[in-house]
Amino acid sequence: MKVLLLTNEYPPYMYGGAGVHVENLSRELAQHIPVEVRCFGDQDSRENNLIAKGVGLDEDILKCPKNLQSVFGAARRCVDFNAMGVDADVVHCHTWYTHLGGIMAKLAYNIPLVITVHSLEPLRPWKREQIGGGYEFSSWVEKTAMEMADAIVAVSSGTRNDILRYFNVDPAKVHIIYNGINPNEFRKVESTDALVKYGIDPHKPYVLFVGRITRQKGIIYLARAIKYMNPDFQVVLVAGAPDTPEIAAEMKDVVDSARKEREGVFWVDAVVNKQELIEFYSHAAVFCCPSIYEPFGIINLEAMACEVPIVASNVGGIPEVVVHNQTGFLVPVARHSESPFLPVDPETFAKDLAYQVNRLMVNPVKRERFGKEGRLRAVEHFSWASIARQTVDLYKSLLPKE
Repeated sequence: MKVLLLTNEYPPYMYGGAGVHVENLSRELAQHIPVEVRCFGDQDSRENNLIAKGVGLDEDILKCPKNLQSVFGAARRCVDFNAMGVDADVVHCHTWYTHLGGIMAKLAYNIPLVITVHSLEPLRPWKREQIGGGYEFSSWVEKTAMEMADAIVAVSSGTRNDILRYFNVDPAKVHIIYNGINPNEFRKVESTDALVKYGIDPHKPYVLFVGRITRQKGIIYLARAIKYMNPDFQVVLVAGAPDTPEIAAEMKDVVDSARKEREGVFWVDAVVNKQELIEFYSHAAVFCCPSIYEPFGIINLEAMACEVPIVASNVGGIPEVVVHNQTGFLVPVARHSESPFLPVDPETFAKDLAYQVNRLMVNPVKRERFGKEGRLRAVEHFSWASIARQTVDLYKSLLPKE
């Protein structure tokens, strides 16, 4: 049995949790079966059971508006994924960017289609700000693929519930297989080169955020919460890749405002490498995840593996990772029930985030206990080896019985 993984992100071109997922899953799957990854880029590697092949794009042919180029670029690559020929027994898609490719592979090559849901378009309506009418296209592609898939992998129970609410799919086809962590890679380190590089005092505690500047990650609410935080610790925001110029400008305004009220606010607006990321996690006193939509939240798992206590919003799959009062604190957030699902009272949410961060910052004993419990939970419940075995079993269940 061979599987074909279709993905936008794959090393070295990574920007989100889906890429981290595919990178680790592909390596673990290759311990059991042949794996071919087709992705966006110029990758070309072969290592034992794992092949990775990037597909490029002639951008000169894109005469459409700029905000639609990623949409039509994805569609062209999906065609190329299939035109290359497919000899796999199963095709497994990650993110809507590749769903059209999965549809074509299922129909043209008569193989089962598996989709892992890292996020859902109906719950990300703010993407209209980013890709305009392309959002209607991405939503249609996602719905079509989901409803014809042979199996759907939900990365949390919360995600499974969302799938069943928004799509006409057989519940028996929706399987919960969590995201994972490599605990040998993500672990507490002593080096502080990354902190020194960006001017952060390694000897002074800090609360940390890591993620993209996008509506769903809630970073604007965390930035607004800074004015309610005690002034005796640093705030470090490792945040880049804004979805739109508008949210980038909003982020700049909020951070500038926070800096006028207190010292020690650092915004690392750069793509940091994995070693730097691990150093940021390792020396954080608290990690804060203020997402308003989060199917799983792999950043929380990375922080926990590095023994950092968590303050996170109680949404989506986060409470399946972060255990309240054991590995961190969960912050309730009342959201509008209709699109775009924003907080009902943004200022209250910001204050609540700050309150829980302040609670942990003044209690080093609890921080240490939460950190140790978080590491233990990450190692025991979210190993990639276990996730790969579950995934292989799912593939086998879709193939004809011999």
